[in-house]
Amino acid sequence: MNRLQAAIVCLALFLPAELFSQFRKYSNEFLNIGAGARALGMGNAQIASVNDATAGYWNPAGLVSVKDNPNLSIMHADYFAGIAKYDYASLAIPVDNNKRTLGFSILRFAVDDIPNTLFLVEPDGTINYNNIQTFSSADYAFLFSYAQTYKQSENTLISYGANAKIVYRKVGKFASAWGFGIDAGVQMRKDKWRLGIVARDLTTTFNAWSFKFTEREKEVLYLTNNEIPVRSTEMTSPRIILGGGYDFKLGKSVKLLAEANIDLTFDGKRNTVISSNPISADPRIGLEATVKDVFFVRLGINNFQKALSDGDTLNQKKVWIYQPSMGAGFKIKNVTIDYAFSNLANQNNPLYTHVFSLRYNFIRKERTVQQ
Repeated sequence: MNRLQAAIVCLALFLPAELFSQFRKYSNEFLNIGAGARALGMGNAQIASVNDATAGYWNPAGLVSVKDNPNLSIMHADYFAGIAKYDYASLAIPVDNNKRTLGFSILRFAVDDIPNTLFLVEPDGTINYNNIQTFSSADYAFLFSYAQTYKQSENTLISYGANAKIVYRKVGKFASAWGFGIDAGVQMRKDKWRLGIVARDLTTTFNAWSFKFTEREKEVLYLTNNEIPVRSTEMTSPRIILGGGYDFKLGKSVKLLAEANIDLTFDGKRNTVISSNPISADPRIGLEATVKDVFFVRLGINNFQKALSDGDTLNQKKVWIYQPSMGAGFKIKNVTIDYAFSNLANQNNPLYTHVFSLRYNFIRKERTVQQ
């Protein structure tokens, strides 16, 4: 058995079905938003085709496509009319004559300036707005990535990679949590075909929460019939994402990439296309047209769900809804600027978000030797 076969077998062995029922559904969901406007414009279908610094998020095996020079990617997005902010940055550095790549990524999803109304009402029953203070609820993730080329020839590239993931979550001064997890992936490109597989939270991601309240805060919580937490744990179950893509050539200057992913979760029934116990499957589809390797146009569909039809409260009829997205980008020398326009809800109840990201390839200057 070679190293690649052993890696794939290990992915399966770490996912025993009898353990899935112990994990909390929708834990650490901020890690499933996505990274990079290119990916969001393509409906998050990236597992097989990602080839820049964002691969540390999508599929660490794709980092080997960063050749010769380091690659930087940064992104910012506002959600829910600016209430929530999502920031992302990643760096990929090729080493060992492009056979290996190191990566680092950081994510932050936060809601800032949340009013703390614990002491809004004075002991005598009067309302004192001066007692309102604000705090932030922020989630952070730090990904340390490693990728290596397994096999490379003129028409074939096979690589594998892994992430060590640290999660830090903080709710004002009241609560905080630390977590740790591991991701692993494989990517293969042969001629015009692209294939990928990723196991996220491979050994489960374990978050340990701790809480801190003053005596006065505990008293208010007790008088208002609120439970005072002490400690808790939260576990994120493993998931597997499969991806396949194909490159088309339309004329001399236009290329088309089509990719489909399927996200397999193992924590019970979800509102997805395939919903069963314990496995649920959620598909994603993305397209990217490239013109002269300078201009990009993208479309995507994901997050298929069943929901009640608008206005049909009597029959309770459910219809399929989905999250559409679109995007564009352009490249100037070693700088690429991407934009995505994503609808977080569905076509009937739109909730649009504008996403911008930048990709930058560092160019190393060669030293000249004077004789």
